Amino acid sequence: MDPDPGLDASPGPSIHVDIMSLRGSRCVVLQSFLLHTTSSLKSFSMSCSVRAKTRLGMESNPSVHEVLNTFDTLSEILLLLPPEETYKLILVSKRWLQIISSPFFRHAYLAIWKPNFHLIGFFISNTSYVGKKHVERVRRPRSESSMPLLSTSSLGDEVETSGALKKLGYYIDSSNGVLLCGRHPKAYYLWDPVTKKQHKIPRHRVHFEEVCMSLITEDCPVEGFSYKVVRGECVSYAAHSSKVRVEIYSSKTTTWSYSELACNEAVSLTPWTAGRVIKGVVYWHATGGKVAIYDTEDEEKRIDVIKLPKTFNYDEQVLGESSDGCLQYGWSNKSVMEIWKLEKVGEVLEWTIQFKVNFKAMWRLNPVESARFSTRTKETQLLAFFNQNSDSVFIRCDSHICVFDTKTQRVEEVQYQGRGSSFVWDYCKVLPYFQLSWPCSSSSLLEEGNI
Repeated sequence: MDPDPGLDASPGPSIHVDIMSLRGSRCVVLQSFLLHTTSSLKSFSMSCSVRAKTRLGMESNPSVHEVLNTFDTLSEILLLLPPEETYKLILVSKRWLQIISSPFFRHAYLAIWKPNFHLIGFFISNTSYVGKKHVERVRRPRSESSMPLLSTSSLGDEVETSGALKKLGYYIDSSNGVLLCGRHPKAYYLWDPVTKKQHKIPRHRVHFEEVCMSLITEDCPVEGFSYKVVRGECVSYAAHSSKVRVEIYSSKTTTWSYSELACNEAVSLTPWTAGRVIKGVVYWHATGGKVAIYDTEDEEKRIDVIKLPKTFNYDEQVLGESSDGCLQYGWSNKSVMEIWKLEKVGEVLEWTIQFKVNFKAMWRLNPVESARFSTRTKETQLLAFFNQNSDSVFIRCDSHICVFDTKTQRVEEVQYQGRGSSFVWDYCKVLPYFQLSWPCSSSSLLEEGNI
């Protein structure tokens, strides 16, 4: 059913009558809305400087209908509601749909409320198939997909069955649901799973034999959707170089820009490892148990490195973003998992431990799952973080992927579609694929006007 053409602008005798003027189940939605915002409506009405004059020449406060039909006032009220309430209100009228779907409202809303992310699935990345010299590269069997997806949602099922992933090469990175993929060094693509559109990025100017790559997306209320693709060269640590060559493609300029970043010590990026982007700052793994930090907006053209709190050979190491926008680092071995956060203390960045768990103790608290997964004979390891979440992490036991809640210490299995048992998990990276569920852009991210 199409949205109602709009709310009647004529005054109503009471809020109860206004609610009943809506149709069907929409009454319940708006009633919930008004219960949350009655006090806001009163304060807005009392603060209005303009009074509505009646036929008798007397002044009266603006009605609820008039307030709800004022763009700025209604926007301010809607910003007070949580996402699970606000997105339902697009059904009230076309005017409300227009306000909630506008880029300005979306930008203001995300500045106040924590964004919600929907798990689409898990990409399996085998880096032995990409990069490296031709003589060292492992040839992928024809029977194996170049970008396998273990789907956990209906959208993931559609993406997997559509066959679109077969044309895009290998998984590189993702940001708010937009995929960066390709076949290094020939071609790179962006792909939007919602619109099923792809965009080929122009050929880069400088050749790097081994690289780290990251995708940065932005949704500006004025300029719309834009993105950057960042390539960093990975060279042998034996070179003891204090410079890193990078190349950035910007959709705003439609060109690649080359820079040499200076560092105060020797630095070498680790090729084809999963980095993390937080507020335009790129974090990449570096050799020697370090993480490299590069602010793409910094005009000084420098890259910094910081020592990771704990690193051991063959341990699982992952980067993520905490709930308050800080870098998270997690590592695990056969027996223990630790989660750390990088925070600014004064003018210095320091690591603080957030959580440590012994896997045997964890499984003792989850006896049903422990028996089902045969954890006594199978190793447990850390997989990845949630997006902007400090309370839960993904772990793996054999081909079983689970969510571990660090507060309750409960383990819950994630159901996925796909041949998880067919992969050699020890040689693969399992990367969760999230999409910004709401509020997201109402138009195609990859429309010609936006790229």
